[in-house]
Amino acid sequence: MKIAVIGKGGREQALVETLADSPEKPQLFSFPSSDAILQTAQPIPAHDLDELILWMKDHQIDLCVAGEESYLVKGEGLANRCAAVGIPCWGPPKESAQLEASKQFAKEFLMRHGIPTGRAVAVQDREAALKAIDSHYPTVLKFDGLAAGKGVAVCMNAEQAEDFLDEVFVAKRFGPGRLLVEEYLTGPEISIFAAVCDDRYLILCPARDYKRLKDGDEGPNTGGMGAVASRRLTDSETLHLIEKTIVAPTVAGLCADKLPYRGFLYFGLMLTPDGPKVIEYNCRFGDPECEAVMPLLRGDLAGFCLAGARGEFKPELISFEDGWSVCCIIASAGYPASSHSGDTIHGLQNCSARVFHCGTKRVGDSWQTAGGRVLAIVATGDTLDAARKSAHAEAAKIDFAGSQRRSDIAYRNV
Repeated sequence: MKIAVIGKGGREQALVETLADSPEKPQLFSFPSSDAILQTAQPIPAHDLDELILWMKDHQIDLCVAGEESYLVKGEGLANRCAAVGIPCWGPPKESAQLEASKQFAKEFLMRHGIPTGRAVAVQDREAALKAIDSHYPTVLKFDGLAAGKGVAVCMNAEQAEDFLDEVFVAKRFGPGRLLVEEYLTGPEISIFAAVCDDRYLILCPARDYKRLKDGDEGPNTGGMGAVASRRLTDSETLHLIEKTIVAPTVAGLCADKLPYRGFLYFGLMLTPDGPKVIEYNCRFGDPECEAVMPLLRGDLAGFCLAGARGEFKPELISFEDGWSVCCIIASAGYPASSHSGDTIHGLQNCSARVFHCGTKRVGDSWQTAGGRVLAIVATGDTLDAARKSAHAEAAKIDFAGSQRRSDIAYRNV
């Protein structure tokens, strides 16, 4: 079996290594890839989507696995292009990936199908946003497009709101686009992942990520500073309620709207006093949640994804251990406002935990920083306490100039 994994971060490395452990021992390829991923997969010599599709067709790739969200909506869409040349793709077509690419599309989908979510108003400019907020704080502002997990601001006051509005409409940090002014919800957050195959689905291992840069959920929003995952993260009653009111209606809504879907679907949820509500959808595995979840997966992920991409639902091929997994992200200097490259990373040889490279490059015999989030350090254990102690202890062995790491991952909000 030949599999191409599309992406270059820690999430894609976690997927590549888990796929490599499948019983069939598939031959793995990667684009655009990274030095760390290429320790397990072979590079695809392509420069753009056109060359990628042509190479996969010429080399008779059996399965394309979408990791990075941008390729799902870039151009005609990765899955759409794969379908045109007969390559099964584990990832939704462009029209369905709008659930992630457009916050307004997702909100209208949720409202249309009666799926619990916060109220929201779409606006086109700064003045309209301030009018929609109407001095009601806290409020949530969401850029209506892909922003690598950084296009959302929870604003507690007018100063924070105006700063973010300047980023969106004046500096255009995320490019041109609308904004959603959304109701502020309260309660613990949880990430639910489903593998969707047309009208069928399998709920995977739940996780919880940590978006803020600093301990205590302080500081700016990031793409994620860590995650904790376990089948025991939430009780069976809550999980059943989430399935009944959110997951099942979402899959039914996709079918009703004739939006084909084969791939991972992420549900970012808030467990409010009024019940679970959807904060956002992602049309792929979350990052860094993927790095936490994959070490718990057992079975044949390659066979499961290939069958699903072909329209065959085989949930019996995979399962999850009953323990815990904790992921600690180490970020570079300046993140998330900027990132720093070229800092030598020390201590990797002393780390006995799993290490997934989010933004690094190999220079001779050493590794250097090459992005905002640099490394994901992951440890598992039979108990939460064992997993989190191990993850933090191993992450502490690694250092580089300006490194940033939270010390409360899997301690806070669990």
